[in-house]
Amino acid sequence: MEKSCSLVVHFDKSTPALATEIKEDLEGNDVASKIKALKKAIMLLLNGETIPQLFITVIRHVLTCDDHTVQKLLLLYLEITDKTDSRGKVLPEMILICHNLRNNLQSPNEFIHGVTLRFLCRINESEIVEPLIPSILSNLEHRHPFVRRNVVLAVMSVYKLPQGEQLLDSAPEIVEKFLASEQDPPNRIIDWGEQLQMIVLELIKKVCRNNKGEKELPRRLKEEKKEKLLFLGGSRRVTPNPSPHQKETV
Repeated sequence: MEKSCSLVVHFDKSTPALATEIKEDLEGNDVASKIKALKKAIMLLLNGETIPQLFITVIRHVLTCDDHTVQKLLLLYLEITDKTDSRGKVLPEMILICHNLRNNLQSPNEFIHGVTLRFLCRINESEIVEPLIPSILSNLEHRHPFVRRNVVLAVMSVYKLPQGEQLLDSAPEIVEKFLASEQDPPNRIIDWGEQLQMIVLELIKKVCRNNKGEKELPRRLKEEKKEKLLFLGGSRRVTPNPSPHQKETV
């Protein structure tokens, strides 16, 4: 079965000569040519072509390029290219990639921070993510809300990995503490309007049905003064129990 991908672009031009052309453009010093070559490489990969010989070229000639467009395309390329060998082991070259990602997370540019964090949300290899966790968490105090939002998403993604609880066992507490002190209006749940809170309650209802351990989520709504939200919060806690031998706690 083919692997899933979050990006789909049709591209019907694939020849050995094109792969050679891409390699030559990546090895050159012209940024515009690098951008075009990366786009072609990404489209070839998305259409099922295997061009493993480009990976080393990318590491040698693209990784150190400071252009923001090149860095964004590089992350797209890394997202869809094979990062493991035939045995499922992470390629040793990924050590250099991790070093580059760490530099991105320490970059003074918030755009580079954000796109790198979004990239990490799509990585399933814990060996790649683990050495970057301290750099990820350090961005929780970044001055730009765009970066902080993506940090929370990255923390959630790490925690959801098969070994996520071992990698970042304090993720729920970290996110809760962050949300309690966050000052950016879109990130402050307490400042959400009534309509948005009702939408969230609908989501909580679905979560509680699937995971009975999450039934305490609506409890804080007891302090809510809006009658609609108070009623909905209480009703979300009264859900049918699938087991006839257990009593429902309300």
